[in-house]
Amino acid sequence: MKFDVLNKMAETNSNTEKMPVLFLGHGSPMNAIEENEFVQGFRNVAEGIENPKAVLVISAHWETPGTFVTAMEHPKTIHDFGGFPRELFEVQYPAPGSPELAKAAKELVTKTDVGLDHQWGLDHGAWSVIRHMYPNADVPVVQMSIDYTKPASYHYELAKELAALRKKGVLIVGSGNMVHNLRMVDWRRLDEVDYGYDWAIEAKAKMNESILNHDHQTLIDFDKQGTAFKLSVPTPEHYLPLLYALALQDKNEQATLFNDKAVAGSLTMTSVKID
Repeated sequence: MKFDVLNKMAETNSNTEKMPVLFLGHGSPMNAIEENEFVQGFRNVAEGIENPKAVLVISAHWETPGTFVTAMEHPKTIHDFGGFPRELFEVQYPAPGSPELAKAAKELVTKTDVGLDHQWGLDHGAWSVIRHMYPNADVPVVQMSIDYTKPASYHYELAKELAALRKKGVLIVGSGNMVHNLRMVDWRRLDEVDYGYDWAIEAKAKMNESILNHDHQTLIDFDKQGTAFKLSVPTPEHYLPLLYALALQDKNEQATLFNDKAVAGSLTMTSVKID
């Protein structure tokens, strides 16, 4: 019967105060092991949130035909990158999974048949930020994939169906980067904070304005916003996790920005908290 699993969660975890929703600009995988203002921003936001019963992450780094959720008890740490120091590849984030949450998410979504995945794990879009928020790896983490065959409006509407999880102690996190053009990165200025090309700064400002004004339609129609947006979002996978977060914003909730800086010319670390 539909919602049996969600009802089971309610039996053991009564409704809680509604959890906030986050979009985190995860940036370079090196943020997993470096100490900088952005990882401190991740820690700070976690300190202001009641410890969740579980975290559901929509990461830019898991694209699939169709939608899936990780449903294993012990997700592996995936090192889905190359050319970085050995120290980064040695990082493990042994957070438990939550088959129960995976099944609840599957039951809530009616737009598509959500598959239960037992192969993926936690990619760096998830663990590189979550490890700063919950360093003891004691909060269960489930990932939801991004269906690369679908338009932005589809993802926005699908995300709305997850709203009930917020009252079950689940922290929903989108992880990507709003402005993300790796082909145009200025590698000589990787460590220079708040350096962005004119088009990146223009797009960031318009994105931020739309977020703060609850203008979701402009952000859904990102591919119709002109040259600055086209350069900032050459492919959608790092941008779409933002829409998952915004879709869960109620009319009476405010969005606040943090880590709102450009790096390396063509990336932004801008992150959003909705509550």
